[in-house]
Amino acid sequence: MSSYGLQLDIISLDFKSGLENLLKANPIKAIFLGVRIGDPTAVGQEQFSPSSPGWPPFMRVNPILDWSYRDVWAFILTCKVQYCSLYDQGYTSIGSIYDTVPNSLLCINDSSCNKKFKPAYLLSDGRSERAGRVKKLSSSIPGHFSVVSDSSDSVDPHKNGMLVASIIVVGDEILFGTVEDQLSTSLCRKLFSIGWSVSQIAIVQNDIDSVAEEVERHKSTNDMVFIYGGLGPLHSDVTSAGVAKAFGVRLAPDEEFEEYLKHLISDYCTGDRNEMALLPEGITELLHHEKLLVPMIKCQNVIILAATNITELDKEWECLTELAKSYGLLATMEPLVSKRLKTNLSDVEIAQPLSKLCLEFPDVNIGAYRNCRNGSLIINFEGKKQARIDLAVEALCKMFHPRAFTEVN
Repeated sequence: MSSYGLQLDIISLDFKSGLENLLKANPIKAIFLGVRIGDPTAVGQEQFSPSSPGWPPFMRVNPILDWSYRDVWAFILTCKVQYCSLYDQGYTSIGSIYDTVPNSLLCINDSSCNKKFKPAYLLSDGRSERAGRVKKLSSSIPGHFSVVSDSSDSVDPHKNGMLVASIIVVGDEILFGTVEDQLSTSLCRKLFSIGWSVSQIAIVQNDIDSVAEEVERHKSTNDMVFIYGGLGPLHSDVTSAGVAKAFGVRLAPDEEFEEYLKHLISDYCTGDRNEMALLPEGITELLHHEKLLVPMIKCQNVIILAATNITELDKEWECLTELAKSYGLLATMEPLVSKRLKTNLSDVEIAQPLSKLCLEFPDVNIGAYRNCRNGSLIINFEGKKQARIDLAVEALCKMFHPRAFTEVN
């Protein structure tokens, strides 16, 4: 601070309380901030923005709001501004000690197989600045995120060595019953085939807040979130905006994505720029594949699918699986195995034995359903190990007479 002739005051309080004390002691009307458009706190801010409701009143001045990652480093290096030495060790976005790691995109392996990192200013794509603010799973599976659960009662698929995904469908037309959603069923089967479990399928209306709330809830408890519907230039196409809000970032023009779109829609771009090329700032990664007319969009652990029918989904899935190694996506796990039994026993007769079986085999997912109210009861056993499923099936059959169950192919 002495280099710039600035006074340094240290306040040992949380940020909000410290700010309140500072403004009480000094009649400050405006505060300069280093917020940039891709930062989580930048949502809704302009160059001059009053403080948020519930905070002490002052004017926020954001002189570098529109600066890019490259602009910041060009200024620092040109003007020889001193900076934290961690930026020379591969860190590109520094938060707390609990959520900050070197950016893997700057990693270089030397001859002794030790990991080294290039300095932050050599990051080629500034949109990946915050890639070093994500914790990896201890299983060392690239591209996936740690999961923290407060529930001790529910069975956590992660404990059984499974990766978990959720599916979000955006569309009023599905909620109104006008259109039937078929993609989620197909996507569940595809995930099942590579050993993943699906925790939830959610259908939300064409509303930015609804999409944001759902994405926010799913992204922290799943290894991957798939979202589709609501993509395009129409007023009802709110998926990208909802994803951006969930991560606390703005939508910003993506020049690379816009070039792809221009080849598709040419002069049909809306307004001065193509609104479809506005993507979540700082967290977007484009997944390129020669079979796709435009790249798929990945925002940290959220993948935005453009598919509107099964054929398009099949193509996107094929491309995703082929890109798995390049982008650290969809690690193929040991495939799940299953067995189904059919019975004419009543729900009352089988309810208690099934509950007991679930306690004895916590590593086996045991479910029951009927195709129609008066039809046979189908009991589904699903898990990682065939031997455990066979034991669970044998244990159930021993509780009833020999012909109580028949296996369903």
